[in-house]
Amino acid sequence: MRQFVAWHWISAAISLAAMLLFAVTGITLNHAATISAEPVVTQRTGQLPAPLVRRLTGSGAEPLAPVVADAVENAVGLDARGRAGEWSDGEVYVALPRPGGDAWISIDRTTGAVEAEVTDRGWIAWANDLHKGRNSGAAWFWFIDVFAVACVVFSITGLLLLYMHARRRPSTWPIVAAGLVLPLILAIFFIH
Repeated sequence: MRQFVAWHWISAAISLAAMLLFAVTGITLNHAATISAEPVVTQRTGQLPAPLVRRLTGSGAEPLAPVVADAVENAVGLDARGRAGEWSDGEVYVALPRPGGDAWISIDRTTGAVEAEVTDRGWIAWANDLHKGRNSGAAWFWFIDVFAVACVVFSITGLLLLYMHARRRPSTWPIVAAGLVLPLILAIFFIH
């Protein structure tokens, strides 16, 4: 029993902050239609130096050359390093999705003119995207997996602790059964 208690409180400690974030964003995602937000769109322009315009020779989904990506970041403040570009005869387009917003860069392959747009949908959209793991990168991807494992350990050890104390608490199993049956009934009869 001490081992279950130790695993239970350790998994709770590991997952506490993330569990609160995921619970709150579960509410905001469930009520997304009633939470209004005005996206803030910022447009930026810049110019590549002439020698770098000649380096715009990619095709398909190839990323920008590192020196070109550095020049683009200096011109418009957006990092396109390693991101796939969409190369056409006239331009290179680089999509830069991110949690809570979006951004893109377009480079004219003839003149080197750089246009960019950044959209910020606010902190609630940012938190909601983190909840879904949307456009959040590899570190967040792995964090969600570690957090999920901690939640599974927390739940299983909690169930084992309930089992150990159930004799003294007769309402334990009816409450556990209700927690299992209620979502099942809702899913079967009320989700269309």
